[in-house]
Amino acid sequence: MIQRLEALGFSIQRLPFGDVDNFWAVHGTEGPILCFAGHTDVVPTGPAELWKYPPFEPVIVDGVLFARGAADMKGSLAAMVTACEHFLSQHREHNGRIAFLITSDEEGIAVNGTVKVMDWLAQQDEKIDWCIVGEPSSSNTVGDVIKNGRRGSLGCRLAIKGIQGHVAYPHLALNPIHAFAPALAELSAEKWDNGNEFFPATSFQVSNINGGTGATNVIPGDLVVIFNFRFSTELTEQDLRQRTEGILNKHGLDYLIEWNLSGLPFLTSSGELINATVKAIKDVAKIDTELSTAGGTSDGRFIAPTGSQLVELGPVNSTIHKVDECVLAADLDTLSHIYENIMIDLLS
Repeated sequence: MIQRLEALGFSIQRLPFGDVDNFWAVHGTEGPILCFAGHTDVVPTGPAELWKYPPFEPVIVDGVLFARGAADMKGSLAAMVTACEHFLSQHREHNGRIAFLITSDEEGIAVNGTVKVMDWLAQQDEKIDWCIVGEPSSSNTVGDVIKNGRRGSLGCRLAIKGIQGHVAYPHLALNPIHAFAPALAELSAEKWDNGNEFFPATSFQVSNINGGTGATNVIPGDLVVIFNFRFSTELTEQDLRQRTEGILNKHGLDYLIEWNLSGLPFLTSSGELINATVKAIKDVAKIDTELSTAGGTSDGRFIAPTGSQLVELGPVNSTIHKVDECVLAADLDTLSHIYENIMIDLLS
């Protein structure tokens, strides 16, 4: 990517943080910044022997590109680069600036990637005005869905303390599973909010419950529960923490709790970027797009809070993270043309 962008006249700033490689590239010297953002890292392949073709040896068969990351999101990165090549061949003296914010730490713990680059940009007194994240947003055909926001993600590790004992003598023990069960029922039944025009209602989901010694005749001495909230702009992190701990306290539990905020909810409800993206999809793909905030988190959570208008637009997501991840090769050309039209709208 750096080689292709340097050939176009982009100024490249390599930004390694810890063991993570990132870069920031800019074309132009002044004016608002339209930034293409994305990640080069991928999730594990799973059993490689289950793939039709070696997952790290891309191959096009009957017009379909197979490879880990083809849809999530190396295809988007390629489309971004070719879009810039086409645009700059016709608009060398464009308005504003074109930028790339590329990380290799999105699928992992995401502590030395985009969030660190955003800190660096703040130190340089630079601000992204419009941002296109190449996450695979489309459902059935390229451009049918774009993400104009994402829910927040608040995780929790809850440890319930009990007293270990023999199952035949429960009066001499305190079973933390039994103690937690009524609180779990209440947490699961709680209506956290009603959502709003852009977001579904906040959801509570337990992903892990662990307790017991492995023996069938021992009451466990402790219980560990892992759960997560995906929350809308109707609630704050503090709201969720207080209401959760209020329910736990009501049931008289002896517990330790650790909270982990992965990202706050963000939303671009309107603006020049939304308008340009909707128009580009209509002009290139001949379809009307749907604005959505569904799905997981993305690195947009680190960019949007700075005030940037942000959309996520990428290939069809039906095979992401799966064995035989793939994308129609022609879809990447369509995506490239859409990106190019957005640049024409905003920068020419």
